[in-house]
Amino acid sequence: MQRYVLLLALAALTACSQQGAPPQAQTAPSQEAPATPAAEPAGEPSKKAALAPDVPAGEYKVDRAHTSLLFRVKHLGFSNFTARFRGIDAQLQFDPHNLAATQLTATVDARSIETDYPDPQYDFNGELQGEPWLNAAKFPAITFHTTRVEDLGNNALRVHGDLTLRGVTKPIVLDATYNGGYLKHPMDPQARVGFSAHGVLRRSDFGISGGIPVAGSNLGVGDQVSVIIESEFIGPPAPQADSKP
Repeated sequence: MQRYVLLLALAALTACSQQGAPPQAQTAPSQEAPATPAAEPAGEPSKKAALAPDVPAGEYKVDRAHTSLLFRVKHLGFSNFTARFRGIDAQLQFDPHNLAATQLTATVDARSIETDYPDPQYDFNGELQGEPWLNAAKFPAITFHTTRVEDLGNNALRVHGDLTLRGVTKPIVLDATYNGGYLKHPMDPQARVGFSAHGVLRRSDFGISGGIPVAGSNLGVGDQVSVIIESEFIGPPAPQADSKP
């Protein structure tokens, strides 16, 4: 009997809740609003505008003022120690309509390594240039040149190349994005293109094995080194408009 009374009470509560609801909530089936394309974030440069159709094919040279080369390596498993190279030179053969034909040759000055080590009494940059690490006195140039480029669509590239470090040459793969470019700008009479890229290498492959933790431990400096690149390249001058008589 008590169970029957409880069922009646639940039925009454359900009926009351339906009567108190707006009419369309009782009768109209739920419909999701049609999806609309996500707008680009306010205040951010337009990705569509960056992909200008008139970017010329040809030879480009790195713009050092707008290029950075960082590397990161695990330190004791607690952080990713980050440093950079300042001395960079690079030449690029580029056609925005044929990304797979991209060719890049780059040279990095091993003596230009720069860390954030805070003690001015200790030349940590100089230590990393030394024989156990970069051995920059004997091998001052770190070089890279492409061997093959894959066009992955949506301006994504997979760049295969040969990296030479400390006199050892090994293949490396960089995942890159073509960020766009232009034919010219009122303050920049030459063509310009930009890229972001990252990759991973093992320093032990190039004879830099000091401090690598033993298996099962983090007490040391990791073998894997992440490379992060942001770069712009300056291309051929824009053609001059025909002057009117």
